[in-house]
Order: sequence, then C-alpha cells, then structure tokens
Amino acid sequence: MTDHEDSRMLRGKTVLVVGASAGIGADAARVFAGHGASVMLVARTEGPLRETAEGLTAEGFDAAWTTGDISSGRDVARAVDATVDRFGRLDGAFNNAGLTQGGRLDEVSEEDFDRILSVNVKGVWLCLREELRVMRAAGAGSIVNVSSIGGLRGSSGMGAYQATKHAVIGLTRTAAHDNGPLGVRVNALAPGPTETPMLAQTRIAIPGGVEARIAATPLRKAGTGAEVGQAAAWLMSDLASHISGVVLPVDGGFSA
Repeated sequence: MTDHEDSRMLRGKTVLVVGASAGIGADAARVFAGHGASVMLVARTEGPLRETAEGLTAEGFDAAWTTGDISSGRDVARAVDATVDRFGRLDGAFNNAGLTQGGRLDEVSEEDFDRILSVNVKGVWLCLREELRVMRAAGAGSIVNVSSIGGLRGSSGMGAYQATKHAVIGLTRTAAHDNGPLGVRVNALAPGPTETPMLAQTRIAIPGGVEARIAATPLRKAGTGAEVGQAAAWLMSDLASHISGVVLPVDGGFSA
C-alpha cells in the first residue's frame, strides 16, 4: 500500500450511498471510493444503479449495489442489512435521495405534496432509523444527510420542496443530540445549484431561477456532485471527529 493510499481519509470504512444511480449520489460514491471506502449503492432504478456500481468495480474500487425505495421501511432495512452482510460493517451513510417540486404552495396538489414528503422527509427518517440501528450497536458511525440551501432560507416557487429540506435539517439536529452520547455523528449538507438531472428539472420548473441564483453566487458557478461528495467525505471521516449537528453549505458562497 502506498503512502497516498495510507492517507485516504475513508480508508477501511464502509459507506452506504442512498440515491446513488445518478447526480450527486453517483458522483459522491466515486469520491468516497477514491478516498478508500467500500461503498454500497442504493437507488430505485436497477439499470443506472448497476452501471454505476460496475463502473466503480471495473476501476478497482470495492462497490456493491442493491435496489430499494427509501419511502419503504422494508426496503431501507434490507439495504442496510445488505451492506452489513456484504462488508461486515457500516461506518458512514450518505442520505441523498430526493425529489424536487415546483410551483407555489397553493398550486401544489395534495398528491404531489404527499409524494415529495414521503421521499424527502419520511425517506430520510427511515434511513436514519435503520442506519442508527447498526451504528448505535457498534458505538460509532457518521451520517450525512443532504438538505439544500432551500432548507436555510425561503424563495418563491418551490415551497413544498423547501419545506422538506427544512425538515431534513430538523431531523439532522435532533439525531445529532439523540445519538452523540452513543458515538454517532449526524450532519447535513446544504448544496446550492449543483449540475445534476434535478437541476435540469428545476430550470424547466422555474425559468430563469437557476441562472439568477448562479449570478448571485460569489463563485459565479453551479457546483458539482464531486464537490458535494468531497464535503461529505470529510464530514464522515475521522478528520471531523468533533463535528456533529452542523449544516454545511456547499453553495459557492450563496448563503454568505
């Protein structure tokens, strides 16, 4: 093993990556693997998920995959158990799966409101519940939930989405208080506009909205999934051993 490999900050750890078939999840999985982690990839759609995992394996990384819908408690429990069965441990988790929803609050249908809450809020809660089941027993672990700068402030046109991202922050902070005494850290990331398929949907839902936010960002660019993944990797690593309950913006300075 080279000196570079010895210095990889997730070396020897196993990380569960939720929403890993595309976008931030797939990019973050590559980052985690590059830092030495074994990764279990989870998403609903088998084709892209398998392709992502097999691509990592072909490059020499230790990766596996399993399908699952995070709005289903049974699926989430199965994914966590599959991780432990495959790798023997669960050190970190990246809870990234989510839906976007455009439109004013009075324009969102009840069906759409229920749908986005079932994934973005209930899904994160289910992931926390099952991941913590394993980490609490081990007396150690680090979880990173993906919120959004939409969870830190309000704006027009995405009220249902923003409500869910505020909720993710509440879940994160509560989980940090509940589980810190048991050795488990829980943090959240708040990405700004990030070049993903979801950002493309937002551009359609709110014409001009994404460009306006990028123009108001000090770094004058959208982020990348890899940049979000690097922040998550650091939070999951032992380098952040005294950090829990924080919400870290990864937004090019937009929230400054």
